[in-house]
Amino acid sequence: MEEKKVDINSIIGFVLIFGILIFMFYQNKPTPEELAAEKAQQEQVVKEENNEALPSENVAQSPEINLQDSMAVANYQGKIGAFGYTQPSDKITKLENKLLSLDISNKGGQIVEARMKQYHTYDSIPVYLIHDGNASFGLNFTTSDNRVLNTKDLYFEPSITESNGNTVLSMKAKAGPNNFLEYRYEMKEDNYLVDFTIRSQGLNGIIDGTRPVDLEWNLKGIRHNKSVEYENKYTELTYNHDEGKISYLSLTSDDEEAEEDVKWLSYRQHFFSSILAGKNNFKTADLTSKNLVEEESKDTKFTKLFGAKIPLELTGGELAQNMHWYYGPTDVKVLNQYKELGLDDSIPFGWGIFGWLNRYLFTPFYSFLSSFLPFGVAIVAMTVLVRLAMSPVTYKSYLSQAKMKVLKPEIAELGEKYKDNAMKKQQETMKLYGKAGVSPMSGCVPALLQMPIFYALFMFFPTSFALRQKSFLWADDLSSYDVVANLPFHIPFYGDHVSLFPILASIAIFFYMTMTTGQNMPQQPGMPNMKFIMYLMPLMMLFFFNNYASGLSLYYFVSNMITIGIMLVIKNFILDDKKIHAQIQENKKKPKKENKFQKKMREMMEQAEEQKKTGKK
Repeated sequence: MEEKKVDINSIIGFVLIFGILIFMFYQNKPTPEELAAEKAQQEQVVKEENNEALPSENVAQSPEINLQDSMAVANYQGKIGAFGYTQPSDKITKLENKLLSLDISNKGGQIVEARMKQYHTYDSIPVYLIHDGNASFGLNFTTSDNRVLNTKDLYFEPSITESNGNTVLSMKAKAGPNNFLEYRYEMKEDNYLVDFTIRSQGLNGIIDGTRPVDLEWNLKGIRHNKSVEYENKYTELTYNHDEGKISYLSLTSDDEEAEEDVKWLSYRQHFFSSILAGKNNFKTADLTSKNLVEEESKDTKFTKLFGAKIPLELTGGELAQNMHWYYGPTDVKVLNQYKELGLDDSIPFGWGIFGWLNRYLFTPFYSFLSSFLPFGVAIVAMTVLVRLAMSPVTYKSYLSQAKMKVLKPEIAELGEKYKDNAMKKQQETMKLYGKAGVSPMSGCVPALLQMPIFYALFMFFPTSFALRQKSFLWADDLSSYDVVANLPFHIPFYGDHVSLFPILASIAIFFYMTMTTGQNMPQQPGMPNMKFIMYLMPLMMLFFFNNYASGLSLYYFVSNMITIGIMLVIKNFILDDKKIHAQIQENKKKPKKENKFQKKMREMMEQAEEQKKTGKK
């Protein structure tokens, strides 16, 4: 029986894939300095995770006042000076439409609850973006009599009206009959976007215009997914600045940035976002992000703590700032409705060509397929069509392998003939390749062409809102991991459950690698142990994807099975080794014209050979 040998193209291709996988999974790996900083904060973070409400040092909450105690109320009014004109009240005003429910408190005039009316978490609890004190919003300013106040400590007076079919809530913190600071919320029908205006009247002598007025917005992301670590990978502070540039704070560690010309900032909690956008760009903004997830835990309630401090400008001693709140899904179909604000740029499509492929190819293509097919079947259909579209690349790769296989006997002869002269062996091997019309790198180029597709889909499946809570076969949520068995213990990097789709994908990868590298692979000097790589790659896939979106594992399983099928068809029905050999022999007879690169390489090798001969004399 003829012994199968290692094909250099397969080696290079699989090493490239291995490297890309390592890059994808560890590109956001924290530095030693970041790990040290996280460790120093560990005790405080653990305390935060175990609390339902937020500690005052994270999201500042104003002290409670006993409104039934006249003395306490009088003391409060004495501290806030002119703004004591508004009678304290703990009333909550509700704004809602078919999509969104907002509770706005008299205290602070701020949103104290934001609930998605059409969505639930993995355990059937309504999706809250603001709930139980996880957020705070307020203006920090100084009065003319040197009082430092924050609007979250002030009481506002509510008033609801209708305007062009929209519900308008005016919250006024009064400093007199006609002197007030107003928060104006305008909610439209069937819309997640709420117009928000901050304005003042008659406060030019009350607010000290020589000192800063800072808008402060803090929010602690509430956990919504089964795996808090997985959700945290896609929980991020994103912002639009410098005329459309999209930037992010760190995904894995604490981070902060001071930016200019900020159009909007988004506190993205994987599939849902809280966004503040200005009709006019904010001149500056100090942004912070704090990672709150130490490890996978069923008890962890929060993911990250986001914060923003934005100076507001006074005009004639008064405030006039027009903005928008967005509380809703991170769904391209929804966010595309707000093109003028560019909110769709907050979706993590990926960078460079990968993001372009996701935004303009895979997202609309999958939306089209899932409009008439079940969501899991749509993944299978998209995989089939993608693989068929890439089949010419697969053919080129396999053809290159076939050509190299035909030349192996001649390459082996050269190796034996020049076994004591590595330089001459390399020189003659390159000549043989040139005469035969074979490029050793031609098998790698098709693999590289597939890398953008590979990485783009790696980003598409975990972040596609269309897959959220959509079931297929045994998977109840294609955007999260599937579970066929729960383990009574936790395996590092693997988890406490068994997912079947990653197992199937790993098996398919194993058979694919077996087909392309062969099973009888002798270890050659200077070459990687391909048997080890053949077993390691599927094992890596099994561990890495056990906690990832089941839709992603489904894609890789189907993709590899289709690739195996295409390769079998090419091998058994399209390519003929005898015809390839005959073609190579014909190529050898034809005169070959060297390009500049080939000529330069030949001259360098000849010079090296000549120098070697001269050195021996």
